[in-house]
Amino acid sequence: MKRFAKLLGGILSVVLIGIQLFPNRHNSYEPTSSDDFIVYYNPPQEIQSSLRSACYACHSNQTNYPWYSHIQPFGWFVQNHIDDGRAELNLSEFGKLSQRKKRMKLKSMMKEIEKGGMPLKSYRLMHNKSNLTKIQKQHIIDYLSSK
Repeated sequence: MKRFAKLLGGILSVVLIGIQLFPNRHNSYEPTSSDDFIVYYNPPQEIQSSLRSACYACHSNQTNYPWYSHIQPFGWFVQNHIDDGRAELNLSEFGKLSQRKKRMKLKSMMKEIEKGGMPLKSYRLMHNKSNLTKIQKQHIIDYLSSK
């Protein structure tokens, strides 16, 4: 049994080291444009700060990758969340949406914040600043509903 455990441990070590040879791609950090949600709407500083800390890492072209995103398989997990987040809503390109699509995205944002679906729990666990208080959430929802 000890021999099997050592063999299994060795194989697992080789696999974990081997997958480091397959790094994930990181999206380039893009400067803020006039289509960015914050530039487009110019919300109060409190709202800007909350959105940047809770939303922009996955829902914009301004991702600051954490250190662990360079270690596989964590990097693949992180990149998958970012790709999914941007596909659903990219705040860096919000101004490019039609008025109808903007209204739909605003309603969707409010709904996700209200039900606690965003930011993702897995993200909140690793990024304490993304844990919005009830008051912060309500301020964001109030702001979004005014648009």
